[in-house]
Amino acid sequence: MKVVLFCGGLGTRLREHSDTIPKPLVTIGYRPIIWHLMKYYAHFGHKEFILCLGYRGDMIKEFFLNYHECMSNDFVMTNGGKDIRLLSSDIDDWKITFVETGLHANIGQRLVAVREHLDGDEVFLANYSDGLSDLPFEDYLNTCLEKDAIASFVGIQSMQSFHAVHTDKEGMAIQFGQVSESDFWINGGYFVLKQEIFDHIKEGEELVENPFRRLMGERQLYCHRYNGFWQCMDTFKDKIDFDRQYARGHSPWQVWNSIKP
Repeated sequence: MKVVLFCGGLGTRLREHSDTIPKPLVTIGYRPIIWHLMKYYAHFGHKEFILCLGYRGDMIKEFFLNYHECMSNDFVMTNGGKDIRLLSSDIDDWKITFVETGLHANIGQRLVAVREHLDGDEVFLANYSDGLSDLPFEDYLNTCLEKDAIASFVGIQSMQSFHAVHTDKEGMAIQFGQVSESDFWINGGYFVLKQEIFDHIKEGEELVENPFRRLMGERQLYCHRYNGFWQCMDTFKDKIDFDRQYARGHSPWQVWNSIKP
């Protein structure tokens, strides 16, 4: 199945990096987060990608045009570095379509902009480009296909806690506490979508607001709850956390280094 990745946002909450590079190119270790996500999908056999470009899309193109396989694969160097023989390869069997979808377009409009590249695909995959997970993808996909909803997504529990306050009619606080992780679920992306999704997106609409509300009314929106690892790179603190996990050798999202699908 084709995988649509939304890569065009400004990443305003990651200013330390996104002022100079797009968020999908912010690195974890020596590879950008979008590479980790694409490697995840490729591990499960989904190797045809459509990148919805926007802010600094030229840099994403340049990264792949000048991709260095040696940075993440073992190799043999001879003849003073003139000859390189790779012992394995990352992306030689990937197909990547680069589409400029507008600097200020929202997710819904970016998806509509690549519709022509999805002709003939009854079902396709889509995702944000800043979240990683160890989700057992084939099990998830099979469940989505069984549900047969127009749109499916992964619901995850927030890793953050929030202080909740209850007030009386006059605005005086009467109860104060914490909202625990078990109290709510949030949209973690990893969408499985049918072609009919395009019939529910009106001009200018965001994907997960009005279109998803319409689908809920038709009982055509499935949320797959997942309690495993999921983390997004939303702030500089998140980037540091990813780097620390990677440095410790604890990278749950790197499912390609563990059990085969």
